[in-house]
Amino acid sequence: MTNITEVKELTHFIDGKIIAGKSGRFSEVFNPATGEVIAQVPLASTEEVKDAIKKAEAAFPAWRDISVAKRAEIVLEFRNLLTKNKDRVIELICTESGKTEEDAMGEITRGLESVDLAINAPHFMKGEYSVNVGGQINAYSAKYPLGVVAAISPFNFPLMVPLAQTSMAVAVGNAVILKASERVPMTALYISELWKEAGLPDGIWTVINGDKEAVNELLENPAVQAISFVGSTPVAQYIYETSAKYGKRVVALGGGKNNMVVMPDADLEQVANAFISAGYGAASQRCMAISTLMPVGQETADRLVGILKEKIDRLKVGAYTEGADYGPVISPRAKESILKAIDRSEEEGATIVCDGRNKEVTKKKKGFFLAPTLLDHVRPGMEIYEQEVFGPVRNIVRVDTLEDAIKLINQHELGNGVTVFTNNGLAARKFTTEIDVGMVGVNVPIPIPVGYHNFAGFKGSRFGDGQMFGPDQANFYTKSKMVSERWLSPSENSGLSFAFPSNK
Repeated sequence: MTNITEVKELTHFIDGKIIAGKSGRFSEVFNPATGEVIAQVPLASTEEVKDAIKKAEAAFPAWRDISVAKRAEIVLEFRNLLTKNKDRVIELICTESGKTEEDAMGEITRGLESVDLAINAPHFMKGEYSVNVGGQINAYSAKYPLGVVAAISPFNFPLMVPLAQTSMAVAVGNAVILKASERVPMTALYISELWKEAGLPDGIWTVINGDKEAVNELLENPAVQAISFVGSTPVAQYIYETSAKYGKRVVALGGGKNNMVVMPDADLEQVANAFISAGYGAASQRCMAISTLMPVGQETADRLVGILKEKIDRLKVGAYTEGADYGPVISPRAKESILKAIDRSEEEGATIVCDGRNKEVTKKKKGFFLAPTLLDHVRPGMEIYEQEVFGPVRNIVRVDTLEDAIKLINQHELGNGVTVFTNNGLAARKFTTEIDVGMVGVNVPIPIPVGYHNFAGFKGSRFGDGQMFGPDQANFYTKSKMVSERWLSPSENSGLSFAFPSNK
């Protein structure tokens, strides 16, 4: 098996083979913890993507015709290999994304939930059957895979999101093309080799590395039947609109501006721990990270700020080998953008509680590290409130009542996740009933569902009607055919009838 971390010029994985890029265009892959360029990844041309699609299309019929039980068996073997090699996967995730070992292990655990669900594909492929619906006619539905499908994944989860996007797609009989983030290509290439070792036929799993040129070919090519995407909201909207224009099934998950509402009766020590863990974990590079704290009442806010400042100032930021609480952000460009966002927030009137700009870790440590920043007295209309900041900058918006919090959250254009901390059942019920957000927590810091429930962002956080997480993804990656059949005896002659068919 290829030692990916020692390969300085990375590749594509097409038709079961490692394929060097031919476009002559490359993107640099950083180790975010050291700032070093560790490899170059090829950016596929339109022609290279077309060739990969053709190979996937040619491989699809034989995979479709294999029994669903056999496909599930291969998925199970892939799971076993992934578990067996988890230490290697952790190393890859940490190296190319900068995550801590604990965070990388959590990503594997959550990713395996999607694989486990896909192993149950025989159940999800079941149709329905009705006997004698009328005139000795039996009716049944049957599910079939779509064909070639594509997944476009983000940098912040090199393993979990690709597994969530593709495991069920493979299990129900599709040929899958993964366009991994060019910032974190090593994990995707490694799991390609695990799929091959598990017995997946050549051409059923493809990894194409590339930029917008490769993406556009996936969106426009008529052989690609469905697109799943996870990333920022503007790109998600582009993916959705373009895919729909070309008649594809599409679900595109965008950004999140997730809120934690804190009622006066909540245990503020527990709230502080939950907020810091959910807000700053993975350097805040999660679409489900809590970005905005909404304490109800000035007294609640003042007490909470004091507790938070002490805890946040003790956070350790460093490489995964240093026992850190969180690691670096993904790139120098990301670090620069986050620092500018803090500057603008201060100019707009936010109060700096913890200033990550002035810490030694931010100024002098090698790599793309940022100490944690906490902003108070943030108001709607400020850039830091309206837009998702993918870095360790969290903010506090003070509200007077629970009704005020619900109103503000419902007015925001994003609706991924939200949570409320309270010991009051009536307040919790009011919140969960009235809030217009897809994933809601009560005393749960990150309300992301387990793999066997659907992922359900609202508004600008999700485009399309399908699912790439949870049981509904089996429907997204299959098409249902309805069959009505009747067997006539040789002597039977019902004569001509021009009436609309009846079930009588």
